[in-house]
Amino acid sequence: MKSKKPKKSRLGKIEYTDSPGNVFADLGISDASEAMAKAEIAKKIHNIIKKEKLTQAKAAKVLKINQPKVSLLLRGYLTDFSLERLLRFLNDLGQDVHISITPSSHRSGSTWVGDSPSNSTIAALGK
Repeated sequence: MKSKKPKKSRLGKIEYTDSPGNVFADLGISDASEAMAKAEIAKKIHNIIKKEKLTQAKAAKVLKINQPKVSLLLRGYLTDFSLERLLRFLNDLGQDVHISITPSSHRSGSTWVGDSPSNSTIAALGK
C-alpha cells in the first residue's frame, strides 16, 4: 500500500498536516510501528479504567504497579512499558487479548490493534 502524501490545511490561524497513516512514522520516530501499537493499547487501557470508574490508586492495585506509573500510562508516557506489559494490563483489567497471524495480501504485512480487523487502527504497514 502506497503512503499518501500528508495534506497541509489551515484551521483559522493554525496550520496543520493531516496524517494518512502512522503519525509516529510521519514524525520520523524510530520503531514507529511499536510506538503506534503501544499508543493504541494504552488508549484502550485508559478507556477501560475510565469506564470502570477506577481511581489511579485502584487501577494501580489491579495492574500491580504504583500510582505514579498509572499516571504516566494514562498521560501517554509509554517508554517504561513494553508491549507485553501493556497486553498483560489488558488481561488484568478483564480483557481477553488475541494475537492472530495470517498471510498478507500485500508484499509487506501490517499490524493492527483494535477490537477486530474491521474496527482497528493500523499500527504498521510493513517494515
